[in-house]
Amino acid sequence: MMQIKMYTKSYCSYCHAAKNLLSKRGLNFEEIPVLGDPVAEQQMRKLSGRTTVPQIFIDGKPIGGYTELVQLDMDGEL
Repeated sequence: MMQIKMYTKSYCSYCHAAKNLLSKRGLNFEEIPVLGDPVAEQQMRKLSGRTTVPQIFIDGKPIGGYTELVQLDMDGEL
């Protein structure tokens, strides 16, 4: 079973869409909110090299955001 971590912000529509997609696929994920948490936000930037959310990691590998998650789903890799 794959391990999925997702850095999010509560107001982010792409974050909500990514969570909905993973839930519809029956995949468990750990959500790490970064809004108001500078330590979590710094960790996200360090791990992904990006400042936008969502930032999604599968088995420790950064895959990007919502667009990349959708592509993995379309390719049958989720």
